[in-house]
Amino acid sequence: MPVASLLSSLLLAAALAAPASASEAAKAKPDVAKGQAISTNVCGACHSADGSRGSPANPILQGQHPEYLVKQLAEFKEGKRDNPVMKGMASTLSEDDMRNVAAFYASKDAKPGFAKSKESVALGEKIYRGGIADRAVPACAGCHSPTGAGIPAQYPRLRGQHADYTEAQLVAFRGGLRKNSPQMTGVAAKMNDKEIKAVADYIAGLR
Repeated sequence: MPVASLLSSLLLAAALAAPASASEAAKAKPDVAKGQAISTNVCGACHSADGSRGSPANPILQGQHPEYLVKQLAEFKEGKRDNPVMKGMASTLSEDDMRNVAAFYASKDAKPGFAKSKESVALGEKIYRGGIADRAVPACAGCHSPTGAGIPAQYPRLRGQHADYTEAQLVAFRGGLRKNSPQMTGVAAKMNDKEIKAVADYIAGLR
């Protein structure tokens, strides 16, 4: 092919690709203001208007990784994570809605929490940082980091999370009621009630 023709072909290909790239760039940036409106109108009744420390039965969403929140919302909508209330809420959200509201919560600084039981916090710390060797339970810190910061998008931020909520999720993983993380199902299956409660309480006080 002559050089001129080759150059023309490359320029044409670049021109055709440009709109798609621009579209992808626009899609890549979520709208935090729209996310705030969704939080207020859809999510606020259970999670508070800004995802802060509401009912201990519901997760604190402030400061959570946006990729993780989008993943959970999508899995509620698809039924991979079973919760009738959240399925109803997530079913009304588009992919952009999910990204927008996740970005809004991620933009907030989560307030610190506190452990409740001095008696169990030592056991919780031991499990979180070192696991349970005789049952091959890995340290929570390996995936969620020593400070509970987590790793996007698979491993959520845990520090400061309500102990009641964390405990309920571990019990749900252990019992097979929550099925959207094979890793957590395997971990929780080897933990007893005392260990689950202790590590959940320790996580609540992580800084």
